[in-house]
Amino acid sequence: MADGDALLIVDVQRDFTPGGALPAPDGDRVVPVLNEYAKRFAARHLPLFASRDWHPPETKHFEELGGPWPPHCVQNTEGAEFHPDLDLPAGTEVVSKGMDPGDHGYSAFEATLDDGRSLDRALGDLGVRRLFVGGIATDYCVRASVLDAAKHGYQPVLLLDAVTGIDVEQGDVARALDDMLRAGARTATLASVDGKLDG
Repeated sequence: MADGDALLIVDVQRDFTPGGALPAPDGDRVVPVLNEYAKRFAARHLPLFASRDWHPPETKHFEELGGPWPPHCVQNTEGAEFHPDLDLPAGTEVVSKGMDPGDHGYSAFEATLDDGRSLDRALGDLGVRRLFVGGIATDYCVRASVLDAAKHGYQPVLLLDAVTGIDVEQGDVARALDDMLRAGARTATLASVDGKLDG
C-alpha cells in the first residue's frame, strides 16, 4: 500500500458537463473513469478529495462583472452539484473554491474544507506526498491544481484518461499538458495506476 498517496477529483460538476452552463465537450466521459480510480483508492484506504467551484452569484469571475465566463456553479444551485453519476466513496473530503467575489479560484489549492482547513493543510495533516489528479478542465482548474501541487512540494500525477479540456483557443489543452509536464508532473492511466500505488 502506498502511504502518502491521495486522489484529487477536480470540479466534476453539472455545469461543466454536457447540458451545463459551461460544459467541457467530453465532460461526462471522465465520470466512469474517475469512479474506477476512486474505487481503487478507497480499497487501499487512501485519502480522496473532490474540489468544486462554489461561486457567489456576483463575482469578477463572471462576464457581467468583467470576467471571462458565463455564470456557472453558483452556490446551492443544481449546476454546482457534482455530476449525478459521480460515485464518491464514503469519507471523500469536499473542498470548495471560488467563494471570494474578487478571486477566480481555478486551483484546488485555493479551496477549503468544511472545517476551514486549506487543501494543502489537509494533505499535510495526512502525510500526503504524491497527489493523483483528474477531472475538469485540463486547461484550467486541473492545470492550476497540478501546478500548485508541484509548487507546494507534492509530486503531482496527472491521470491522462480522466481529464478533459475546453480548448477555448485551439491548442490550449496541449499547452496545459506541456505546462504540467514541465513543472514535474508524472502521468498514469487505469492500466498503470495499480503498479504505482502498490509499487
